[in-house]
Amino acid sequence: MKDSNAPLRAHLSMFIAEAIWGFMAPIGKAAMNSGFDGISVVSFRVAGAALLFWLASFIGPREHIPGRDIVKLAGAAVLGIVFNQCLFNIGLSITSPVNASIVTTSMPIFAMVLSFFILKEPITWKKALGVAIGCCGALILIFSSASAGNAKVGDIRGDLMCLGAQFSFALYLALFNPLIRKYNVITVNKWMFTWASLFVLPFTTVHVSQLSWASFTAATWLEVVYMVVLGTFVSYLLSVVAQSVLRPTVVSVYNYVQPIVSVVVSVAVGMSVFTLPQGVAVVLVFTGVWLVIKSKSKRDEELRAKR
Repeated sequence: MKDSNAPLRAHLSMFIAEAIWGFMAPIGKAAMNSGFDGISVVSFRVAGAALLFWLASFIGPREHIPGRDIVKLAGAAVLGIVFNQCLFNIGLSITSPVNASIVTTSMPIFAMVLSFFILKEPITWKKALGVAIGCCGALILIFSSASAGNAKVGDIRGDLMCLGAQFSFALYLALFNPLIRKYNVITVNKWMFTWASLFVLPFTTVHVSQLSWASFTAATWLEVVYMVVLGTFVSYLLSVVAQSVLRPTVVSVYNYVQPIVSVVVSVAVGMSVFTLPQGVAVVLVFTGVWLVIKSKSKRDEELRAKR
């Protein structure tokens, strides 16, 4: 029997997941301003998420995964978690949360370009136009940060690192999407975060141990807990609930919730300012991503014609 409430739950799940990620930039920045640098945040996120996904795997149904696929998930962890999280969190520690969230919306553009080179997915004129417009928006954002000289506006180094994080995640999707679809979300993520912990923690443990633990307030620890539990564990689970019901194009549209939440919160608490160049960049990036999402490739049209 078809569940009539499934679409509603899926839409709510995706909205909540994106809203959680929207709060991530200002909350993560607040923790960093209190002494938690980007490296420390990455360490807590990968270790905490690995623990939570392993605990969840004991509660749910057991799923066997061959050793060769566990090894392949190590490569997925490098691109999807290690590079992505390191670049984003270190970039966030340098630039403004507004810029970091705006840059996050560029991921579908990178995904389209990589799909062309790796998956041989044809590029339509709408997709090409979307990439060009989105790139213009990203360039405006980056150059405005370079000339601002104001940390609340942004920093070109952090902007570029956050862009690199989106490229890394898009490359992960292009290369490992067939693999991660073979297993349920808890199985995939427990192994990916386990590998990420093995790759990250040996290089960061000494650094993390030298933090000024006594100086951290209860509010700072709550910010870290938010990033690990809600920003990593819960949001991943909610997004999978949505992706199992909604079309990819619909899921991608919810990506716009993230920068809206982040900008409103960051500006409201005085953590960032929102300038005219940033506004122009938002319009251009959103327009570019919308064109990429809405454009149908020749393969899509052929599949529709066969139905």
